[in-house]
Amino acid sequence: MNKKIEIIPAIDLIDGKCVRLSQGDYNRKTIYNEHPLEVAKMFEAAGITRLHLVDLDGAKAKHIVNHKVLETISTKTDLIIDFGGGLKTDNDLEIAFNSGAKMVTGGSIAVKNRDTFLSWLEKYGSEKIILGADAKDGNIAVSGWQESTQLPVIDFISAFHKKGVSKVISTDISRDGMLTGPAFELYQKIMDTLPGIEIIASGGIATMGDILKLDEMEVPGVIVGKAIYENRISLKEIEEFIV
Repeated sequence: MNKKIEIIPAIDLIDGKCVRLSQGDYNRKTIYNEHPLEVAKMFEAAGITRLHLVDLDGAKAKHIVNHKVLETISTKTDLIIDFGGGLKTDNDLEIAFNSGAKMVTGGSIAVKNRDTFLSWLEKYGSEKIILGADAKDGNIAVSGWQESTQLPVIDFISAFHKKGVSKVISTDISRDGMLTGPAFELYQKIMDTLPGIEIIASGGIATMGDILKLDEMEVPGVIVGKAIYENRISLKEIEEFIV
């Protein structure tokens, strides 16, 4: 019996509020809740154990900004939080871990300052450092998706896998917040090429059917955002799936 896919809801933060962007565009922002803790508690009540918390202010500012929200959620829930957005220095990372993050995700830093990312991997280990591999047309995109590179996603993940990375969150940007379904082919390709990688799918999840298909493919984890906030996937459905 294969382990069920882990459903990981996302809370994206701007000005301490729970928001979603479409395709990473800060001008296409929807505020869903002024109080992220309320949202986190609803997730926890549905049997969810993990949370993907993204500091969009931090991603823009290039340093951690919303660590107080992280601290509040981590002290007032038992959710296992992975935190990302704007983590650029050792100090940012210490603040994130001290504020209650159990894991952090580094995307842009892994592209632009590989040595720093690898030093984090060495210091904290592969259980705590997740590689963010955001894809646009099969290549890596960075800086809150404002910049594209010529780095093919698979090559990028493979290079870090050789250095000890075991967990990867891969978001197909063209699908993120668009509710058009996830990049099934991309995830299949990553799993076929790099069977040792724990891939977490992200971007485009629109229905429970999308999650069930990823589960059938044996994708270990999936991040869901907008579909939950717009009631396309109910917390009741998630609860029933988990049980």
